[in-house]
Amino acid sequence: MGKAKNARRVADNEAMAVAKMLRTSPQKLNLVAGLIRGKKVDKAMADLTFSKKRIAQDVKKCLQSAIANAENNHGLDVDELIVAEAYCGKNLTLKRGRPRARGRFGKIMKPFSQLTILVRQKGESA
Repeated sequence: MGKAKNARRVADNEAMAVAKMLRTSPQKLNLVAGLIRGKKVDKAMADLTFSKKRIAQDVKKCLQSAIANAENNHGLDVDELIVAEAYCGKNLTLKRGRPRARGRFGKIMKPFSQLTILVRQKGESA
């Protein structure tokens, strides 16, 4: 018997990858995600490779995963893929602190983020 197969969350010409627990704030991650939005995947990979931002390597890893999902799981052509969507959101925040003058306590927030990349095959774009 077994369970029924889940319906796909994305269209037939799309593939998705999610990177969770990235150690940066969503605001900083969104700057890097904005670099690749709407570009062809090979151009986006080149931009991430030569970016000076520390988090760009984690974004590149997520993009490679989305490309691999498109090719292996959904049979899409890698040469026709574009980055349709790249968005980020909040994840947990570690709360740390530092003693300050006169018995006070300075809060230090260490945020984590998550990144979702959706690639789409350009030839049959919906």
